[in-house]
Amino acid sequence: MPETPPSARDAAPPASAALRHGAFEDAQALFAGTLFVAMALMLFNQAGLLVGGTAGVAFLLHYVTGISFGKLFFAINLPFYGFAWSRMGREFTLKTFACVALLSMLTELFPHVMHVDYLNPLFASVLGGLLLGTGCLFLARHRSSLGGATVVSLYLQARHGMRAGKVQMVIDGAVVLLALFAVPVERVAYSVLAVLVMSGFLWISHRPGRYVGH
Repeated sequence: MPETPPSARDAAPPASAALRHGAFEDAQALFAGTLFVAMALMLFNQAGLLVGGTAGVAFLLHYVTGISFGKLFFAINLPFYGFAWSRMGREFTLKTFACVALLSMLTELFPHVMHVDYLNPLFASVLGGLLLGTGCLFLARHRSSLGGATVVSLYLQARHGMRAGKVQMVIDGAVVLLALFAVPVERVAYSVLAVLVMSGFLWISHRPGRYVGH
C-alpha cells in the first residue's frame, strides 16, 4: 500500500479535531435548535395540541391553571438537573439549563411578536413534530437537550445503546395519552401524530455512532 504523501498527511486534521465543535458552533446550534422548538410549541399552543415529556406536562398544567407555559416548563425541569449532572456531566447539564431557560423566555416572547390567524391542527401536528425533531437533533448533536425525558433518552442511548427516538416515543406517548382526562379526544389524536412524527424523525436521524461531536 503506497504511503500517504507528507503534504496530504500533514494537511489532514485528526478525526477528533475535525469533529470538535467550537464555542460559536455550539452557540448557534443551541440557539437555532431551541428556536425551532419554540416555534413548534407556539404552533401546538395555537392549535390546542400537546407534546410529550416535561413540555407536555407543562402544557397540561397551562391549560388547567392558566399559568404561562414558560414558567411551568422552567420549574418542572428543575429536578432533572441533578440526574443530568451525575449521569451526563457538567457540560451537558449547563448547556441543557441554558436551553431550557432560553426556551422558557422564547415561549413568553412569541405571543408578542408572532400570531397565526388560522392553523389547521393536522398541519400543526406534522410541521410542529418535524420542527421539534429537528430542534432536538441540533441540541443532541451539540451535547445538550431540553431536559426531562430527553435527558433520560439520551442517557439510555449513550450508556445502553437504546435508540433515543424510540425511548422518547414511549415516554411522550404516555404523557400525551394522559391528556385524555383534560383535552378533547380529537386534539389528543393530533398530538399523538405530532409525537410520532417527532420521534420517528429522531429514530431515523439520531443513531449511535452516525454523528459524534465534542
